[in-house]
Amino acid sequence: MSITSGTGEFATRAIHAGYDPADYGHAAVPPIYASAAFDLENAQRGDALAGGLIDGFEYSRVANPTVDVLEKRLAALEGGIGAVAVGSGMAAVSYALMCVGEGGGRIIAPSNLYGASVDALGDFLPQFGIHTDFVKHINDLAEVESKIGPDTRAIFAETVANPSTEILDIEPLSQLAHEHGIALIVDNTVPTPYLLRPIEFGADIVVHSTTKGITGHGNAIGGAVIDGGHLDWANGRFPQFTTRQQVISDDRNGEWHSFAERYGNEAFIKRIRIKFLRTFGAVASPFNAYLSLIGLETLPQRVSQQVASAQRIAEHLNHAAHVMKVNYSGLGYTPQYELVGKYFPRGVGQILSFLVDGSADNVRRIIDGATVFSYVPNIGDARSLIVDPARITHREVPLDARIAAGVSDNLIRLSIGLENVDDLIADLDQAIANAY
Repeated sequence: MSITSGTGEFATRAIHAGYDPADYGHAAVPPIYASAAFDLENAQRGDALAGGLIDGFEYSRVANPTVDVLEKRLAALEGGIGAVAVGSGMAAVSYALMCVGEGGGRIIAPSNLYGASVDALGDFLPQFGIHTDFVKHINDLAEVESKIGPDTRAIFAETVANPSTEILDIEPLSQLAHEHGIALIVDNTVPTPYLLRPIEFGADIVVHSTTKGITGHGNAIGGAVIDGGHLDWANGRFPQFTTRQQVISDDRNGEWHSFAERYGNEAFIKRIRIKFLRTFGAVASPFNAYLSLIGLETLPQRVSQQVASAQRIAEHLNHAAHVMKVNYSGLGYTPQYELVGKYFPRGVGQILSFLVDGSADNVRRIIDGATVFSYVPNIGDARSLIVDPARITHREVPLDARIAAGVSDNLIRLSIGLENVDDLIADLDQAIANAY
């Protein structure tokens, strides 16, 4: 059976999309193609493959059959026209931002992003001529629009911020971006496509750390870039897409192409593969892609239970001793609660954070006292995880940006797994009680 992107409910697509057993020796499960390269068969076919005239596999740095299934499945689940799987979530973020900003572009972003993304935008990408204009409130359209200039290429944000769980109001932001001909790129790692499909609300590019909820078992690093296929990359904002280039041309026959000319609405995702993946080489391992495919098969069931448990734990912590504030947008009292109904009818995810009184020593004792929660800097795992973001995941974020994002030394982040929720609540209660 072959399930395309436009057919089947989510759970069915999570198991079947992008894979036809008849094309893979009738294997029920996608095989692991542990091969660096593939037989070109004959000179004519080899020339056609190298020139992009036919589809197929040459070299696993560019494409691999196992990875290809994962890419097709992720595109189907997100509602995109294509995807490129890469070696990590940060490779996906870096490639997407560099692809849109190369040659001197500017990007608008909030400072409440994952720590490595803040570091990339604020400190590292400027070394490559790509600069960021940070805003305090990404949902404030007036503030965002005030930063749009002639060199602006994209707006970048997380659909659910980590660890604050602030929700991105995608639809009006995408409308603003498109009025100015710029792209909206979103990191959808926290909710996964089961809880939110940003392309349906106007996002142009979606990136993921597949390490997290998509794979779901903390056993494989990976990332992905998914293209919605809606933006006109030849609108004058993106000269890299309209410049004719050797890599996609045939100089022997005098045929010269730009990415926009040759690939149309697929220009972005093709450039990610042909220029960034092929040149920078953050390749997804076939074995890791296989583990991600296995993880996807249970994504709806896992995330549903994790969301239900996260909701209960957030409500419990909201009345717990020594807890000053709980950050979880699924709680009814949050200012963004109206956005939950619009974007997250299935829940906002398994991530939450809470602020405790006392000192950093109390935080340390809570973390050290937890026995069911694992002290692990990851999210989306089958295991429940606890971490102090200011010292771990956001350590590279400047102090003023950490404070603005609510990441103080007294903040604790939880990623809720699949354990019994009563055991998780009891573990938090004893850890907090013993810490004081």
